[in-house]
Amino acid sequence: MTRAGRIGERTLVHATGWIIGVGLFLLPVFYLVLVSLRSETGFLGHPFAFPRMPHFMNYVSAWEQASMTSYFLNSIIYAVGGTVLSLLVSAFLAFPIARGYIRGAKVIYQVFVFSMFLPGGLIPLFVESQALHLYNNQLGYIILNVGTGLSVFFFVGYIKSIPKELDEAAAIDGCGYSRYVLRILLPLMSPALATMGLLSFIGEWNNLIGPIVFLPNPQYWPLTRGLFAFYGQFSNNWPLLAAGLIITILPLTILFLFLQRYLVAGVTGGSLKL
Repeated sequence: MTRAGRIGERTLVHATGWIIGVGLFLLPVFYLVLVSLRSETGFLGHPFAFPRMPHFMNYVSAWEQASMTSYFLNSIIYAVGGTVLSLLVSAFLAFPIARGYIRGAKVIYQVFVFSMFLPGGLIPLFVESQALHLYNNQLGYIILNVGTGLSVFFFVGYIKSIPKELDEAAAIDGCGYSRYVLRILLPLMSPALATMGLLSFIGEWNNLIGPIVFLPNPQYWPLTRGLFAFYGQFSNNWPLLAAGLIITILPLTILFLFLQRYLVAGVTGGSLKL
């Protein structure tokens, strides 16, 4: 076989694999969109049929029936607050560990790495939330969901790629620790912050177990918990539930499209010194 033939064969194999992978990913999303445009009786009669007349009002009904205005605002508060707090705490922890400015930095780093393989510890968190009066309130829920294991691991590798001479120059100029991290280090870590911020935001936005355990008051429910409004004792309204799911995942899709290039840059940059 000629070289051109081998290149064409590899191209065909890669294109086929890409089409199959994309198809497997998009097929459930495509079916979810179809279900969201069906009537309840039409879906129960023919679950896999195309809608003859799309019911776009399902999205309006889902928004109103699930009280998504308040749930949407709660999700934004939890996702943005938890993400910002996680990034700040992780950056302040990762900087001295990466530079070795504290004793036992390697041991502390290994502890953070080991923590990524441990379960969330739901029962200890539940006891802690009640002892510290963090149970059933928005601020407490944000604090309880601050995660630093993966972020510290990622930030340590990224900070090692930043010249240490920058720390010494800032110290000579009288720049304090907090000011240096906030005004100098964090802007240099923007790709890493975007990467971990996106991952943290997705985790906070999609969190379902946390609201069930720590937020019994419906006034504090996020979107994921509000979707239970479409579940009944004897039947479920699947088209409205599908419309609610589309509404829930739409902000994440838009956010990912805007931060995609930062995600790639952060991963490649942080992997240099891991």
